[in-house]
Amino acid sequence: MASQIQKGAVKQLELLWWLITFLVLAAVLLPIYFNIGNFPFYTLNIVVIICFITLGRYIFLLPYTYLAHRETWKIVLVFLCIPLVFYLVQELNNFQTFVDERGVESLVGKRPADRQMQWVYFIQNEILLFGVGAVITAVIFPFRLILSVWRGRNRGTV
Repeated sequence: MASQIQKGAVKQLELLWWLITFLVLAAVLLPIYFNIGNFPFYTLNIVVIICFITLGRYIFLLPYTYLAHRETWKIVLVFLCIPLVFYLVQELNNFQTFVDERGVESLVGKRPADRQMQWVYFIQNEILLFGVGAVITAVIFPFRLILSVWRGRNRGTV
């Protein structure tokens, strides 16, 4: 009985966190969508926001996730984080190259100077915030998983 209650609570907590992730995505991307016509970095934004929130959550709340007692998945995810880190760094580098060569102003188009600078700061800061956060969490996450596997084998905990 207690195991079923715990599984139900894990599912509810997981759904809650995915809802929070979706709300953050909407809060960040909808203003860009409605105010900037041709924005080429939607995919980068979605990936870094999801990675940052999800991996950060798993780092701190691993015992309360569906991964808690799935050793095989943890080992697989350790190795999947390697290409993920390279992908995130590459995409952040592509964004930074775009900004250096064309300027963020080319993303926001023709606007009054004060509004244009607000959008420039918003876009650049949110991509760098979530991007760097995603890279850091993607580097830390495999170590957390290895620690969890070690604890599971040696202490019986997560």
